[in-house]
Amino acid sequence: EVGIVFQDPEKQLVMTTVEAELAFGLENLGLPPKEMFPRVAGVMSFLYLTPLKDKFTGNLSGGEKQKVALAAVLAMQPRVLILGEPTSQLDPVAAGKFFDLIERLNREMGHTVILIEQRLERCFHLADRLALMEQGEIRRVGPPDEVARWEVKQSFPFIPPVAKFFASLDTPFIPLTVKDGRKELKSLFSRPPASGNDRIGPSCAPAVMTWKTQPYRQPCREKVEVQDVWFTYRNGTEALKGVNLRIAEGEFVAVLGENAAGKSTLLKLMVGLLKPGRGRVALLGTDTRSVSPAAFARRIGYLSQNPNDYLFQDTVEGELRFTLSNLGLEDNGAIDTLLEKLELTTHRDANPRDLSSGERQRAALASVLAAQPEFVVLDEPTRGIDCRLKEMLGEFLRALSKEGVGVVVATHDVEFTAEYAGRVITMFDGRIVSNGPRAEILSNSLFYAPQMARLFRGFADDVLTVREGMARISLNGDSRYASRKK
Repeated sequence: EVGIVFQDPEKQLVMTTVEAELAFGLENLGLPPKEMFPRVAGVMSFLYLTPLKDKFTGNLSGGEKQKVALAAVLAMQPRVLILGEPTSQLDPVAAGKFFDLIERLNREMGHTVILIEQRLERCFHLADRLALMEQGEIRRVGPPDEVARWEVKQSFPFIPPVAKFFASLDTPFIPLTVKDGRKELKSLFSRPPASGNDRIGPSCAPAVMTWKTQPYRQPCREKVEVQDVWFTYRNGTEALKGVNLRIAEGEFVAVLGENAAGKSTLLKLMVGLLKPGRGRVALLGTDTRSVSPAAFARRIGYLSQNPNDYLFQDTVEGELRFTLSNLGLEDNGAIDTLLEKLELTTHRDANPRDLSSGERQRAALASVLAAQPEFVVLDEPTRGIDCRLKEMLGEFLRALSKEGVGVVVATHDVEFTAEYAGRVITMFDGRIVSNGPRAEILSNSLFYAPQMARLFRGFADDVLTVREGMARISLNGDSRYASRKK
């Protein structure tokens, strides 16, 4: 009757192969094989899991494990679905396909769906009702547009960009989708197009506004240099193919790409955990093949996808103290500072394994940053954390980059990337397909454009965030909105 998908997919994978995992729940329900096979095949085809059918579940990437956990529950066809951040490790395309399925199950087949989610831009518009919780209490329940308007007035951040933008403008109608948002945005402008290039329509297209941005400058001192690197795993999977990349001090670089595109492999090569099959990786000026990873331990901070790999002490404070003692470093106030900045002070004496997924993520991050590394590499650091903590993390990483620390983040969180990254790299099939300033890469992307970029496309082609969108509105003195406000 009720199917539950946990935040951590590893907690509900029990079989050795993907196909066996999908069949396991059906076996427990006592279904005959002739009924099991069509269900398994149908779910596997829809979620594009057929190439993974015979793969060992322990060797899957974080996003692949999440898709398998989802598929195993959906195969059982429960009447009620309870989903705890089910797409936190999925790329935007895979997450969109999943929510398309959830919408069909809800609207066409009558399934009840209860969704706990942090990345609201993916699903806000699908909800019939929104329940906002804080400190164990439900603060507001209602239709998404009403809750969005209330949240803006109460300074709550749990709103996707498009709804937040229009709620901040206090428009009579709060669009929940980019399509509806573009219609509403069009009505805010009365000026004709600035040129003959009419992208929206002959009668009501807005002028294409321009925005001066600072020129992109490549910092000079390199933290890591990847030269024509190829890497193949022992099972024959060719994960990287001729990758070239340089990361310099003071850079904040985001790496985007679909699941199994090679992002995690690239990060492990950057920090010396893997050695290139062909090519060269120079970390802090040293060829990684010439030394062990331990040689970089004091200077490099690396956080993998799974925070549980980092947590083995009895308290959160103990995790940070272990890092310092293991590297022979003094505290000098670093522990208190990190616990405060990552909002872990109240969990100082808690057992890390008793924390929520997002709290464990921050505890693992604190244990990595305790050594005050000069090069920080993070794999999916925003997984499981809410909007406020995500903002805190982004500002913290940005401050590190301003101090000269190189920061590299592999993520599926496009909105986080748009807000904080300085440079964006996209990967596909083990190759780097684009590399440049965030505005250039994200504005022109088909799949990795943030909500505001899609909303303003054809209006102002370099808008990526709500803040930048509000700036465009204030610049356009002829807008109907501006005249109404006056």
